Amino acid sequence: MKMNAYRRIFTPKRLGGLLLGSILLLTGCQRDEDFLPELQDPLRYTAHVPLQWNVLLLDLERFTAGYRPPVSARTAGYVGLAAYEAVQPGMADRYNSLEDRFEGLVLPPAEPGAEYYWPTVAASVYAKSLELFFPTAPAEHLFRIYDLRDEQFREYRDLVSPEVFNRSVTRGREVAEAVFDWSQEDEAGDAAYLANQDPTYVPPTGPGHWQPTYPDFSPALLPRWGEVRTFVAGDDDVCSDPLPFSEAPTSAIAKQANEVYHLVDSLKQDFLPEYRWIAEFWSDDCPILTFTPAGRWIAVTNQVVVLESASLGKALETYARVGMALADGGIRCWDEKYRHGYMRPIDYIHGVKGETEWNTIMCPDGSGNFFTPNFPAYPTGHATFGAAACEVLTDLYGENYRFTDRSHEGRTEFNGTPRTFNNFYELAEENAYSRIPLGVHFKMDSDAGLELGYGIGRKVNALPWRR
Repeated sequence: MKMNAYRRIFTPKRLGGLLLGSILLLTGCQRDEDFLPELQDPLRYTAHVPLQWNVLLLDLERFTAGYRPPVSARTAGYVGLAAYEAVQPGMADRYNSLEDRFEGLVLPPAEPGAEYYWPTVAASVYAKSLELFFPTAPAEHLFRIYDLRDEQFREYRDLVSPEVFNRSVTRGREVAEAVFDWSQEDEAGDAAYLANQDPTYVPPTGPGHWQPTYPDFSPALLPRWGEVRTFVAGDDDVCSDPLPFSEAPTSAIAKQANEVYHLVDSLKQDFLPEYRWIAEFWSDDCPILTFTPAGRWIAVTNQVVVLESASLGKALETYARVGMALADGGIRCWDEKYRHGYMRPIDYIHGVKGETEWNTIMCPDGSGNFFTPNFPAYPTGHATFGAAACEVLTDLYGENYRFTDRSHEGRTEFNGTPRTFNNFYELAEENAYSRIPLGVHFKMDSDAGLELGYGIGRKVNALPWRR
């Protein structure tokens, strides 16, 4: 029954499948005004508001210049935290504020004993947060922030007194501003969408070291991202050493390079269609064409929130936990990438195997050109983001959560046909593996990213979310 309800809501009508916009969300579900007798209890409202805003968030991070995966992940963490904290006073008997867990974070208190209409609080905090974190979004998308805000405000304005409505709007806006102000104290991460590349960074040279990569040889992406402030992750969230570089044909790294080489060539010849489907299904790192690899897990979370008919409170907890896991996963993964500085498979195949015409099958442009991401290989960001998010989703929704991912249903540029998994760990593992048949990672990169991400997800889960 839940799957049928999901299909009613997310049947693809246009390019983008799931991401149809707010008008299709929660169609046929109970509306928030049905719960007015329980004005003070956010767990009695639907996830209508956060779901609409997180669908819009995916379009914002997809089309805003500079919103590469770690930047997008960091934003998801702060926006999720702001929304959770704005509404937390209404469910304080079951959920804790995390304000004291984060040094320097100072949130405006809710008025003791005052009434709030919590869907309006949520609409207000999301609207202000996205306005603050996406000031350079294309005008079309900035207008969508204001349009969605005004639509939700019109929906709720007449349901309560002017005093309650205005107090609720103020509550959301002030929490959004407080969290954003705190985010700006993190100089290494603040407004990173304006400067993805550091001209002072010079990658180390020598056998096995990453260098700007064929075919476009773009400079390193966010080489100092490891200096960004985390929510829960620390310097102990690291990867073991990668396989030693070797040109010997019998070496472990040569065997992994050969695996990449032969897989990609088989897919280019239309052999192994299942592997091609996996590679394209999880690609998610093609600017403008798709959302980012971090955004993919917001798309997954959106689907779960619908399938579970989550309450407002449960949805806000879910988005906050997933967002923090993604943010910290990006920070620790990028720190490890540049600490190890390991080359990409394409450079091994070109330089050691001598196959200088070989290329990946990642994100072809209109001319059929492919590319390799502009940062070191070990570990994969894909695997780290996915493992961190799936560890959180497993803790929230169970170890045997059978799930069909429809994130790219209806796409025609690549094979986004939905795939079904028996649990979230299967999603994480297939997502990690998908980078090998694309040609952009060794198996060791994916294995290390999974281990790193799972550990970060467990740290997020360990925060005292609930009483």
